[in-house]
Amino acid sequence: MKILQSRSLSFRRAGLRIEIIPTFASKFKIMLLNYITWNVDPVLFSIGNIHVRWYGLLWALGFFIGYFIMKRIYKREHMAEDSLDKLLIYMLVSTIIGARLGHCLFYEPDYYLSNPLKMLAVWEGGLASHGGAIGILIGLWLYVRNYNKSTKKQKTDLQRINYIWILDRIVVAVCLVGALIRLGNVFNHEIYGTPTSLPWGFVFMRGAEQFCGTFDNYTACNSWDAPCPPSEWLPCHPTGLYEAFFCLVAMGILLWMYYKRDLGIKQPGLMFGTFLVIIFGSRICIEFLKNVQVEFEKSMTFDMGQWLSVPFVVIGVGMIVWSFVKRKQA
Repeated sequence: MKILQSRSLSFRRAGLRIEIIPTFASKFKIMLLNYITWNVDPVLFSIGNIHVRWYGLLWALGFFIGYFIMKRIYKREHMAEDSLDKLLIYMLVSTIIGARLGHCLFYEPDYYLSNPLKMLAVWEGGLASHGGAIGILIGLWLYVRNYNKSTKKQKTDLQRINYIWILDRIVVAVCLVGALIRLGNVFNHEIYGTPTSLPWGFVFMRGAEQFCGTFDNYTACNSWDAPCPPSEWLPCHPTGLYEAFFCLVAMGILLWMYYKRDLGIKQPGLMFGTFLVIIFGSRICIEFLKNVQVEFEKSMTFDMGQWLSVPFVVIGVGMIVWSFVKRKQA
């Protein structure tokens, strides 16, 4: 019997690596290597020294679409649509300031308190979603106060709004912005997880941290001095996509609550509470799959992102309970 020598033919299609290996009697064994090689350039295009990144574009797109989501809500409830420009400014400024200060104070306080001017260097990277959430809460409080003052001065028939009202509605847009920002993290090859053998694992070819070895025994290393070649880097959990997924799930639930059940009016506080529980509850779970972001987290059972998420989940549960108590009393 003639024995055929085995040769392999490999090719890539749609990011999946497929290897076809001929075997005896001209039969083919197809091996699907369960990972996705992600090598997208974080820079979408450049004009001279100006680089437009996917991350920044997705940030802007989120706020742009979010503006029109809120415009529909304001129109539906006969609110002053001309105040939406102010709402956009409040949201942009409070999100960026909060996210930047959150990163500086929660993750690298020693460095930034010693170099306070570096806090202004947003272009160097470093934004924390929990800080952004706190910034949004403060920014919206200021917006509501300003909105009600201007409505009172104009003596119009437009009704005033309260803090819970805006929180219940803004979270719909925030979910979309959050999903697009997490997608931006994927394009930036950052904030991904530990190695996984699941079929949707990503090899982030431009990521700073890589893993060499096997799924049961691997070593974390920098990409520029990894002890193994790029072809042997282990695929990792695309945790940015996981978080984006839960943002979209939360958005779908909140849209159903608002448009189909009218719970934004019938049960104030429920939508905001639901948002907090889904977004930050899922964040606590997903953090178990993530790499540590800073050195001090290596000695922690729960990382900083999980500890910061706990108060938001507690507040969310409290808001849900409060909304049902208020509904019973009504």
